[in-house]
Amino acid sequence: MKKWLIPLIIIALLAFGGYSWVKGFYNKGIQLNENVSESWGNVETAYQRRNDLIGNLVKTVQGAADFEKETLTSVIEARAKATSVNIDPSNITPEQLAQFNQVQGGLSGALKSLLVTVERYPDLKANQNFLKLQDELASTENQILTARTRYNEAIKPFNNHVKTFPNNILAGFFDFEGKPYFNAEAGADQAPDVEFDFGKKE
Repeated sequence: MKKWLIPLIIIALLAFGGYSWVKGFYNKGIQLNENVSESWGNVETAYQRRNDLIGNLVKTVQGAADFEKETLTSVIEARAKATSVNIDPSNITPEQLAQFNQVQGGLSGALKSLLVTVERYPDLKANQNFLKLQDELASTENQILTARTRYNEAIKPFNNHVKTFPNNILAGFFDFEGKPYFNAEAGADQAPDVEFDFGKKE
């Protein structure tokens, strides 16, 4: 073999190795990022289901003529704020996630106040539509918790992929940045108390 071929072969092998590494990093990053986007979509879907149920709940409660309007107004306003926050999972920031947590936590608090207030309305408590919506809300809170957990589970492999050496060298080149975990506010990870003693004598 001619000596001048040896450097060319070495360069070709290095180039091929570099290409394979870059290709593998990029394709894996795209795959993991898609998993994150899918998981975030499931989070939004769970919250959207809750928002829809709350809309139906508000309509049912409005049927009680003497029900506290201030309580209903708080829920309606909190729901409007919660639906106004939109996040792009590919560019999510800790600040955006904190804002999302804040408005969703505000809605949870308003909803809890509404459900507690219902205690004073025996006819409303016995309303079959209300009871069904209450059960669906409790189920949806569990779905939200599951969706948030799975989102965090999807974040971890992506962050590990882009933050570990030597992958972090390429991460900036391809605009792959670590993503924030879904950390709920203090107490926001608790589902609203939707349990009532419907057998209680009024």
